[in-house]
Amino acid sequence: MNPKRTRRRFTAEFKAEVALAALTERYPLAELAARYQLSVAQISRWKLQLRQQAAQVFTETAAVLPAPPDVEPLYAAIGRLQMENQLLKKKGPPCA
Repeated sequence: MNPKRTRRRFTAEFKAEVALAALTERYPLAELAARYQLSVAQISRWKLQLRQQAAQVFTETAAVLPAPPDVEPLYAAIGRLQMENQLLKKKGPPCA
């Protein structure tokens, strides 16, 4: 019986490093696979993903990132509630 192998998870940085090494084509894919202990097919998939999504790096960041939320109304509400809370504390305990 073989012990159950857990699935390896790779960071985006590692995938980018391997894909860039494959794109430069200084070393054959088989050599890269041996160096990083991956399959040639996995390296080829990451290389293809990098080629397909490379244009997204140069898109405008304003279009990609959502606008930050307007926090001024929230701060105003917090201030108002704090003032009400202090006023209620000064009044004393409620009549029963």
